[in-house]
Amino acid sequence: MTDKLIIFDTTLRDGEQSPGASMTRSEKMRVAKALEKMKVDVIEAGFPVASPGDFEAVKSIAGIIQDSVVCGLARTGARDIDAAAEALKPARSARIHTFIATSPIHMERKLKMQPDDVIDAAVQAVKRARRYTADVEFSPEDAGRSELDFLCRIIEVVITAGATTINIPDTVGYSIPAQFGQTIRNIMERVPNSDKAVFSVHCHNDLGLAVANSLSAVVNGARQVECTINGLGERAGNAALEEIVMAVHTRKDYFQCETNLDTTEIVNCSKLVSNVTGFPVQPNKAVVGANAFAHEAGIHQDGVIKSRETYEIMRAEDVGWSNNRLVLGKHSGRNAFRTRLKEIGFEFDSEVELNNAFKKFKDLADKKHEIYDEDLQTIVTDNLHDNGEQIKLVSLKVVTETGETPMAELILSIDGREEPSRSEGDGPVDAVFKAIEAIVSSGCELQLFSVNNITGGTDSQGEVTVRVNKNGHVVNGRGSDTDIVTASAKAYINAINRVHSFAEKIHPQV
Repeated sequence: MTDKLIIFDTTLRDGEQSPGASMTRSEKMRVAKALEKMKVDVIEAGFPVASPGDFEAVKSIAGIIQDSVVCGLARTGARDIDAAAEALKPARSARIHTFIATSPIHMERKLKMQPDDVIDAAVQAVKRARRYTADVEFSPEDAGRSELDFLCRIIEVVITAGATTINIPDTVGYSIPAQFGQTIRNIMERVPNSDKAVFSVHCHNDLGLAVANSLSAVVNGARQVECTINGLGERAGNAALEEIVMAVHTRKDYFQCETNLDTTEIVNCSKLVSNVTGFPVQPNKAVVGANAFAHEAGIHQDGVIKSRETYEIMRAEDVGWSNNRLVLGKHSGRNAFRTRLKEIGFEFDSEVELNNAFKKFKDLADKKHEIYDEDLQTIVTDNLHDNGEQIKLVSLKVVTETGETPMAELILSIDGREEPSRSEGDGPVDAVFKAIEAIVSSGCELQLFSVNNITGGTDSQGEVTVRVNKNGHVVNGRGSDTDIVTASAKAYINAINRVHSFAEKIHPQV
């Protein structure tokens, strides 16, 4: 009999800490629903004490999720624990995840606490969390650089205090797979009451080893893995959920456990998170990259034609890849539109949202004959952005000619008031951005400009991602259109709106 491997998704908390990846409450709720549909066991919805926005987002998610455990992060202080408990009140199943640093460098230089004081704080936090829920997780932050004897000591007492999950985080991505796996085994063997808790791991990807470290831990007894969609997260990111799940699923002969995940929802979830955060998925990304199941070499193509298993260890269909199947056209009705979106994981909260999205669909169908699932996902994402944006693009005219300086004329709506602008630039996109800045004077520094096609063909929608920095705060913006210059304008405006709506957060690491 194989054990169950618990999948703990922290896209909405740790994943959101990627520079520029902040999500609105409605975007977080969409991602949470997609994670629930994929049958993720635990959804870490956020860090409630960080800001009023984070608190409300966790509370909203707790109120809509029925089948997954909803988790809130908290430091060991009473205020953090109480805020997490309050935000999680609506949850059908709630978990409080509390943490404190345990490595010598963190205790001495960051916390300025003695080891005994750290242990006392951890115990008091777990006891306080147990007043609110029987499901309490404890993490010794920077466990990868902590002393084994001290780890065993603090883990034993927090289990006694009531912690039911013990998470061992490699916070700075320092560990090596064989060593990390052995650490997990040593802890479980040395802690007398280790059988009273589920052991978990949370690995960062600074050395590109997050997935390998996580899987090594699983082999050595860990039965929960904390991960994110597309490996999103602070610095180089976290262990990628899709890679962890498919490694365990594909190598059942090696891993003595299995997940409950509906793997056919992986690609939809990946695309949703990419759309919402503005972080494109690299083509050669394992499992969810556009090239993950593509074969160019003639020998490979011949082998796959004769027998798929010659060069494919997974079926594309098993993770949710389709063949860009045409789903709708310009003559499709509202009900067909709503039904297909529901099939790929999108539901509308109101008829107003449906009507706005349907109008965008009809507008796109007039420009682009074939509408694919990827187009539909983009329409919904753009609709959410439009609904919450203070600044909107009303019209755009761009003139570019060989030997002449490009010129852009546009009108923006700012809180319902229309403002015109005209500017020249080194290229059409530069002219557009300068025309926007002439109105908004955002003070943002453009750090990244990236263009991707959403589907194949010359009539494909172009998806533009921009990254801007204002006073050290980084945000991503995205926009899509069959006209790439218009998509660029939408992306830049989206980024500026995000800058304006940003509320500063505390960003803990686990």
